[in-house]
Amino acid sequence: MPRRRKRKKSAATANANDWESLSAAEKLATFKRNQLAGEAGSFASRFDFPFDDFQQRALAALEGEKSVLVAAPTGSGKTLVGEFALFLALKRGVRAFYTTPIKALSNQKFRDFCAAYGSEN
Repeated sequence: MPRRRKRKKSAATANANDWESLSAAEKLATFKRNQLAGEAGSFASRFDFPFDDFQQRALAALEGEKSVLVAAPTGSGKTLVGEFALFLALKRGVRAFYTTPIKALSNQKFRDFCAAYGSEN
């Protein structure tokens, strides 16, 4: 069963003074999040888990205005790359289209994006 990833900030991002009270996993997540710079770093700060290497490389490529093709097993986090592409498009004022092969997922992502960015966007 794929693991669910939470979007709210954890204790790892709440206060840098609490570093000693963090678990090893929270310290690693904070460290990896801080490795992303620019718009990718801003996007990553919304999540309380570290991004996988393929996600970090894809985000860096997208931020550098390169095309990416992500092929990975179901549940591995490909959707996050698509979400970042939409995040970038909205931030840069360009149009973007997000599609999925499953209508239920498309509908869910539409609701998520409306909640995150406003239905007018």
